[in-house]
Amino acid sequence: MADVSHDWLERNFPCKAACPVHTEAGKYVTLISQGKYREAYAVARRPNPLASICGRICAAPCETVCRRGELDAPIAIRALKRFVTERFGVESMMDFSVLTAIYGHRTDRYPERVAVVGSGPAGLACAHDLALMGYPVTIFEAAPVAGGMLRLGIPEYRLPRALIQLEVNAILSLGVELKTGVRLGKDFTLSDLKAQGFGAIFLGVGAMQSRSLSIPGMELDGVLKGIDYLLNVNLGYKVEMGARVVVIGGGNVALDVARTAARSGVEENLERNLSVVQALDVARSAVRFGAREVIVCCLESESEMPAAKEEVDEARREGIDFRYRLGPKRLVGKDGVVAGVEFLDVSRVFDETGRFSPQFVEGSETVLPTDTVLVAIGQTGDFSFLRPEDGIETRGGRITIDPETLATSAPGIYAGGDAAFGPRIAISAVADGKRGALSIDAFFRGRPRPSPEVTVEIDVHDRYERDLDYEGIPRQAPPTRPISRRIGIAEVEECFPEREARLEGTRCLHCWTNTIFEESAADGTECILCGGCQDICPEDCIEILLSERVTRLPAAARELAPILADGAREGSVFIKDEETCIRCGLCAARCPVGTITMQSFQTPEGAHV
Repeated sequence: MADVSHDWLERNFPCKAACPVHTEAGKYVTLISQGKYREAYAVARRPNPLASICGRICAAPCETVCRRGELDAPIAIRALKRFVTERFGVESMMDFSVLTAIYGHRTDRYPERVAVVGSGPAGLACAHDLALMGYPVTIFEAAPVAGGMLRLGIPEYRLPRALIQLEVNAILSLGVELKTGVRLGKDFTLSDLKAQGFGAIFLGVGAMQSRSLSIPGMELDGVLKGIDYLLNVNLGYKVEMGARVVVIGGGNVALDVARTAARSGVEENLERNLSVVQALDVARSAVRFGAREVIVCCLESESEMPAAKEEVDEARREGIDFRYRLGPKRLVGKDGVVAGVEFLDVSRVFDETGRFSPQFVEGSETVLPTDTVLVAIGQTGDFSFLRPEDGIETRGGRITIDPETLATSAPGIYAGGDAAFGPRIAISAVADGKRGALSIDAFFRGRPRPSPEVTVEIDVHDRYERDLDYEGIPRQAPPTRPISRRIGIAEVEECFPEREARLEGTRCLHCWTNTIFEESAADGTECILCGGCQDICPEDCIEILLSERVTRLPAAARELAPILADGAREGSVFIKDEETCIRCGLCAARCPVGTITMQSFQTPEGAHV
C-alpha cells in the first residue's frame, strides 16, 4: 500500500483526473477490449449516475487529455461508454443486480429529509447519492417533465427522451420522490420547505434564462432567444419560422439551435397525415434542395469558435452554413417583423492577454436577409424566487457558494450546477450534485468530508504483454446515421459495433501502468548499463547519460539526477520521458538482470486509479 497525492495521480492518469467525477476511463476501456462488458459497465457507472446519458452527450474532457492523442488520436472514450451502457445500462433490460454489485445493499436509514430543487444533472446526481446514503429525498421540478436542460435544452436527435426518463426512473427506484410542475417562488418558497421538515436543501435550478443582445430590433417579431426556442420545441410546442434562419452565436447551444431549426418541418408533414415513407421523402428533399436555409453567424474565426469541432462538422454535413468574424449591429425590420441582420466585420475577438474584447471594423456594414433570428449567446440564472429572509447571496447571475462544499450563505442550503458556476458541461453538474450530497451528509452527521488523499495498491507484473501492434491501430470513428435519414428526432450518432469497440479499447496506453527502475533487482543484481532498454524502446524515450551532461537537462530532471546516479552507478544517469512512453513493456522484457519492472497502481477495491 502507498499513500498517493492528487498531484501525482493527475500527472500519471490524465483521463481520470480530467473527468469531473473521476471515472476510471482507462479501466473500462481496457475491460471492453477484453470482452468484459459487465465489469466495464460497473466501472463506468460507479461514479456516474447518468452514465447512459453521458455516453451520448458528454463533452468528454477525458479525451482532450488522453495520452494516446499525443501519438495519433485520443481514445473514443465517450462512444465506448455508450457501447457498455447499451448492454447493461438503463437502455437495456437493466439487471439491477449490477447496481447492487456496485453499491451494495443500503442498510442505514436516516430521518433527516432533503429537498432537491431542480431535476437537471446536478439535482439528479445529488438525489441519487443521498438516497444511496440512506436519506429520504424529494425532487421539486418546475417543468412538467424531469431532466432539466438535459430534457429541455438538448435536442432529441442527440439525446432520446426515453433514455432520460429511464435514467430518472432508475434514480426514483432508490426511493426518491419526484414532484413536477411546482415552481420555487410561485408554488412554494424555501421557508415552506423548511416548515415542511426538510433539514437541508440543494438548489440545482440551472441557468435557464437566455442572454440578450443590446442592439436595436430585439423587440421585432421573428426574433427568438435560443434557449427559449429549444424549451418550446422540446416541450412539443410549434414554432413558426420562415425559409431562412440566422443563428447568432458560436457555442454548442448555438449549433443545437441551428440543427434543430434545420430539422423542423418533418413533424408538420406527419401531422398532415403523410406516411412515414412520404415524410422521409420530404426530409431528403429538404436536405438536397435546401428547403430551409440555416446560417450560423459568430464573432470568432473558425479556429476560435468555442463549439466542439465534431458538432461543427456534423452541422456542416447537414447543410448548415457558417459565417465567421461577424458582429451584429442591429436587426432590420419590416412592418414589425424581422427581415435581416446588419453585421459588422470583426477585426479581433480577444486582446493581447486573451481576454474577450471584440473590436469591429467601422464602415463594413452588411445586411443578411432572414425570416427568423435565433440568438444563442449564452445563459444566466433567474433567481427571482429568492426572498430577503432566505439569506442567500447572488453575484453576477450566480448563487454565491463555497467552491469546496457548495454551501450557500444560508445554513443547510447548498447549490451546484449552472446556477452556481454558470453554464458548463453536464458531467461537471453531475460532479456538483455528488459533492453537494457529501456536504449535506457531513452537515447532518457532523463529520468532515472525505480526505482527497488516495491509498493505492501496487501490482508488480511478472509478465507484461500488450496486443501486437496496439500502437498502430487507428482511431475507430463511431458510426453516424446517413444524412438522408437524419429527420426529426432520429439519433445522429449510433453505437459502436462489437468488433470496432474492442479494437478501439485495445488502443489504450494503460497510463496506470509505469516502468519502474530499481537500483538493484530483488536478488541484489545491479544495472549493468548494457543499454538494451534504450536500444529497444520504440519511442526513444529512454536515454542513459554521463553525469557531466546532466546540467543540460531540464530542471526537473536535474533534481532527480543525484538519486538516479547514486551508488555504484554514480558515473551515469538514467532518464525516461513518461509523456512519450507508450507502456509497451519492451524495456522490462529486454532487461537481462531484472532491474526494470512494469508496475500497475490500483485502489484497494481493485479499480485502477
